Amino acid sequence: MNDGGQTTHAEAAYAIELQNVSKYYGEVCALDNVSLQIKRGEFFCLLGPSGCGKTTTLNIVGGFIPLSRGEVYIDGKRVTDDPPYRRNVNTVFQNYALFPHMTVAENIAFGLRMKKVPRAEIARRVEDMLKLISMEWAGGRRAKQLSGGQQQRVALVRALVNRPAVLLLDEPLGALDLKLRKQLQVELLNIQRKVGITFIHVTHDQEEAMSMSDRIAVMAEGRVVQVGAPAEIYYHPRNRFVADFIGESNFFVGKTVECSGNQTAIAIPGFERPVRVRCDQPLPAGQEVTVMVRPERIAVSLNEPTAAENVGKGVLTKASFMGMYTQLNVELGDTLTKIFSPNQSDAGNDWVSKVGQTIFLSWNTRDGNLLLG
Repeated sequence: MNDGGQTTHAEAAYAIELQNVSKYYGEVCALDNVSLQIKRGEFFCLLGPSGCGKTTTLNIVGGFIPLSRGEVYIDGKRVTDDPPYRRNVNTVFQNYALFPHMTVAENIAFGLRMKKVPRAEIARRVEDMLKLISMEWAGGRRAKQLSGGQQQRVALVRALVNRPAVLLLDEPLGALDLKLRKQLQVELLNIQRKVGITFIHVTHDQEEAMSMSDRIAVMAEGRVVQVGAPAEIYYHPRNRFVADFIGESNFFVGKTVECSGNQTAIAIPGFERPVRVRCDQPLPAGQEVTVMVRPERIAVSLNEPTAAENVGKGVLTKASFMGMYTQLNVELGDTLTKIFSPNQSDAGNDWVSKVGQTIFLSWNTRDGNLLLG
């Protein structure tokens, strides 16, 4: 037993552990048997569309709503039945939630005063927090005198000053404009690295999750669909939902021809020869499957490549200059394929003048992903 009388979990290697957590509102299932293990010092992101259960998961970790079934551990301690004030976590919300009648320094110090921390210690820690966000000048100002970005920085360090084991972030950048949001993404990640506290970040913004997280849990319909590092989620999605939700994808539907070793050959319209894809399990011939390839992984040429893998032939229907790359739309059989072709000069690759022509596309076997679900 620990000092609080709660059972200490045998495995204390994680900052947060959810075991088979479910949440029902009447007959409506908001969370369906969710299990997660979040490491100490990790920047972990809960990502998914509206209504997928990510905010519900965050609220259960914080103790703001009761769960229907399952267990919650924080730093190895079972906190399933503990109220929020007994959990060593703090939360940053999208709406800042600062006290407008207080100064910035008073806002940051509020939690410390409630804990009756000595005055000198409060002053020192508030000063440290202001330095952390490079706002030493703002201590005496009212919160309402600050910009939205500045208020969010203050809200962040007000939550950090209590030194929680875990910081919960509920779409904290959602109310900011695009340029400021991107700037604060960088700042937020730098602050997390400096303080070393576990951050759990809720967002529906795929780019935000990919650029900031150590690992991502993609959620859909109250379930965790896939957990992994951003590159793993992006290049090796577990199913079509993940592949379609994260970034741009091309989906080619075909039928298996044969399996050999860790590869399978798939007949796809628009390809004269079967496409080869990595496969970890034997599949029967004739099974319908989907192959996913990212647009930037597909090479294009006007002449048929002789040494390339997985070569298809189609008609270029549109070419749009996008700066670093030209986006090509290619009709390949019954499939409209999207390709990001890198631009090598100020004029791009002059694909615009090639619209209407037959072109060839290809990709390496390692860049194709077999999706069964």
